[in-house]
Amino acid sequence: MILLSVGILLSCSKEEPPETVIRPVVTQKVDIRENWQEATYAGEITARYKMALGFRIGGKIVERFVEVGNVVAPGTLLARLDPEDSKLQLMEAEGGLEAAKAEKEKAELDLKRYTKLYKEKMIGAAEHLRFSNILAVAKARYTQADAHLEVTRNQSDYTHLYADKGGVITSLDMEVGQVVVAGQTVVNLALPEEKEVLIAVAESRLGDVRHADEIKVSLWVDPERYYKGMIREISPGADPVTRTYKVKISLQDADDKVHLGMTTTVIILQKNQALVTKLPLTSIFHKGSKKDKKTAVWIYSTKTSQVHLQPVEILEYQFDSVLIRSGLQQGQIVVVAGVHKLYEGQEVRLIEGMMRKEGSPQ
Repeated sequence: MILLSVGILLSCSKEEPPETVIRPVVTQKVDIRENWQEATYAGEITARYKMALGFRIGGKIVERFVEVGNVVAPGTLLARLDPEDSKLQLMEAEGGLEAAKAEKEKAELDLKRYTKLYKEKMIGAAEHLRFSNILAVAKARYTQADAHLEVTRNQSDYTHLYADKGGVITSLDMEVGQVVVAGQTVVNLALPEEKEVLIAVAESRLGDVRHADEIKVSLWVDPERYYKGMIREISPGADPVTRTYKVKISLQDADDKVHLGMTTTVIILQKNQALVTKLPLTSIFHKGSKKDKKTAVWIYSTKTSQVHLQPVEILEYQFDSVLIRSGLQQGQIVVVAGVHKLYEGQEVRLIEGMMRKEGSPQ
């Protein structure tokens, strides 16, 4: 009985084996696709066509009717010069025309009278010719005075500055009381019919921009909406301060949401021949010594729920991701987090709802 009791006690005191912990993992399905290299730039919406407006005569500005940011229609009055000098010049030109007219009429009457005398042989041919020349000169002076009056009238109208086309006032270089000269730019007008994006590109990236296969533009206020862009102009020279080149990109499908001065994100896409798989950097596992380091990923088997190490070839490292050139097959499941805590043949479980899509944030 004593031996039996001891046996029962010993059997009850045996420790149970520890329960195996199945590690949860985050995975991503392999999606082999065309390799599109992309570069991102910050840009600004500008107008393709701009107008620098100024008075066609000099003078003192007495009125200004617009401010920066105003939208103006064709024919809108923008500013006005002091008209007093123009009025005096117009009076002078009108007086000159009247004098030329009177001189011409007198010369016509004189020629008519002396022509009669010439026919009656009261005067010679030279005297008759002299009065004919006087009339010709009077007519020429009248034509000159008439043209001068027309020019003066036009200049009188030039004291008013109008918008030739509708647009947005982007800058004003004038104030009331300022004296300007003829042709001096006082108003800058942007025409909103065609909009484009201005970006600055380093000289090392100009080749990628020139050979871009696709350009996408999004507004910072609406990053989900993409507009199609096309390279219109690349500056032939670099900016002397930033040493970058200005690139102008036309928007093919701009709508009413696109306004001048808005900040944009420009994505330059270039298609390569190689087919690649894009994975997060956290999915890469390095094995071997420093001299013979090999790159691999953990592949999850849906049949056994185990992971196995698969060597891969890296095409390119990016900011937070990596492009795999070869070693993977379409549809395989790759572990993308905690790869350095796994071992060959380890049983794992997928976290429900935690399979990443390519390009989604970790």
